[in-house]
Order: sequence, then structure tokens, then C-alpha cells
Amino acid sequence: MSQAYHADSSELSTKEVLTWELFGTASRELAQIIADSAFEPEIVIAVARGGLLPAGSLSYALGLKLADAINVEFYTDVHETLPEPVLLAPMLDNESIQGKRLLVVDDVADSGRTLALVLDLLREQGADARSAVLYSKSASVVSPDFVWRRTDEWIVFPWSAEPPVVANTDAETPTA
Repeated sequence: MSQAYHADSSELSTKEVLTWELFGTASRELAQIIADSAFEPEIVIAVARGGLLPAGSLSYALGLKLADAINVEFYTDVHETLPEPVLLAPMLDNESIQGKRLLVVDDVADSGRTLALVLDLLREQGADARSAVLYSKSASVVSPDFVWRRTDEWIVFPWSAEPPVVANTDAETPTA
């Protein structure tokens, strides 16, 4: 199994911390912002991995059954990125999104380069793509359509606050 790197932010003196409870509140508030707008998405597209949980939450909050994901790699550590965001397989079915109203969801628009890549790609396929993020930073090259909160701090999300789980070789294996 290929292991993704875990960004350890314990050395940072200031950071934004999103708890699971606050994530629930943020999701509902962001969904309300979207619902109050004139935009009525048909499909939610998560920017994986960070956008998977916010997209799922918004999908339920907005009553949308259609959801998909696009895989992009960019961050490699705290404040460290690849030179450019990279699309990873599997790719979206481009034919199924042509002419559709898409809500592209990510956890944060930090530099905004990942979101810009995804939005450009989807719009090139003829989709009406709008973006929603939990957090937006002032340095972002994209101004997301829907934002829950703005910050310039490093953000610790509840789904990535801990390192990945590894096999416990000291524990006895449960039997059925």
C-alpha cells in the first residue's frame, strides 16, 4: 500500500484548528451559504483527498445524490509543495459532466493552484463549475465562490491531525 505523507504541524506556534464538532457546524453553514445563492449544483466534485469529507458533508446537507472526485497531489509537507499540482488517476468521466452545474469542493484554497487546475479542467469540458471551500487564504490565485472562513494560518483538519494508522504487531489478531 502506498502511504501518503503526514504533515506534522506540532512545531507551529500559531495555527487554525478545526475540530470534528466545528467541522459539522462549518459544513452546515457553508451549505446554507450555497443554498442561499442562485447556484443550484447538480453534482458535487471532491478534490481528493482534502475535499472528500467536506464534499460528502455538503452533498448530504444540500440533498445531492450525485458525487464524484478528482485526485490531485500538491502538498508534500507543512508549507512544502510540488512545483505544480498533478492530476492522479483515476480520472473523471468527462462526458458525464458536460453541460452540468458542478460544485467543486476542497478543504482549503491555500495557493489556489489546485482549485484553479480543477476548475479550468472542468470548464474546458463544458461544465458550469463553481467552488466551495471551508477555508480560503489571501494568497489564493482563485477566489472561491463559497467560503466558510478566511485565514492565513496553517490549518489542522480533524481528518489529518493524526498520523496514519499502522499495523499493531504487538496486539493479538482478533478471531471470528
